[in-house]
Parts: sequence; structure tokens; C-alpha cells
Amino acid sequence: MSATLTEQSAQERNKELALSMVASWNRWELQGIIKHWAPDIQHFSEDRQISSKVMVRAMEGGLAAFPDLHLDVKSIVAEGDRVCLRITVTASHQGEFRGKAPSGRKVTWYMLEELRFNEAGQVIEHYDVFNYLPMLKELDLVPADVL
Repeated sequence: MSATLTEQSAQERNKELALSMVASWNRWELQGIIKHWAPDIQHFSEDRQISSKVMVRAMEGGLAAFPDLHLDVKSIVAEGDRVCLRITVTASHQGEFRGKAPSGRKVTWYMLEELRFNEAGQVIEHYDVFNYLPMLKELDLVPADVL
């Protein structure tokens, strides 16, 4: 086998790495995600660039509010050096979230993740988009009839 990965094998490796990060989320082990980040990773949330420090705080806050959260990957696609995941998140509201005291309610939200990998298999760009509307309705933070 050659010392360099073929494009197809790199895509398969990157998909496996992305799924490994999801598995870490599902074990509530943030270090299992962070260890895959390149030192100079760039994060974009809803197209706003944020620092790794802010990203980690957001991840910690999510686990504090929803300590049993579970990510269910509905689809995963790799092209070139990028992997995209379509994910359904389910959790119980067990900690304060957006000023709302814990309700114990089961909630659901949806997310898209795009990860760009370098040749060493480290994430160098991370993009996410969240659809929190179902969860916000379930927590009575927005009216139920909002589309």
C-alpha cells in the first residue's frame, strides 16, 4: 500500500473519524471530540466564526442543560476533504437553558455538521447549523404555532 491515502480511502477514514466524534458526544466525552481538532481549527456556527474556547464553552453548556443528549446520524456524505452529517438530537432538559429552569421534558432538535479534514485526519474547519425550533416549542420558549 502506498504511503499516501487514495481519495476514496481518505474519505472513508474521514467518515469514520466523524462518526467517532459523534460516538464521543454520545458518551458525553468532549475530549474525544477535541482530540480530533487541528491546533489551528476554524469553527463556524451559523456562518459566524467563533474560537475553540467559545465552541468548548457551548459544548459544555449543552451538556449541562441536556446531560443525556444523544446524536442520531441520519446521513453522512464525504466528498474530497469534507464530511457532512445530518443529525437528530434527543435529550432531556435537566439543566438551565436560555434562562429556563430544568423541566425534565424530552426535547428534539436537528443539526447539520460539515467537517473539513487535513491529510493527517485532523479537523481544520468545522461548520454547524442548528434547527432548535422543535426544542424551543417543547420548552415553551416560542409559541407552538411558529413555523
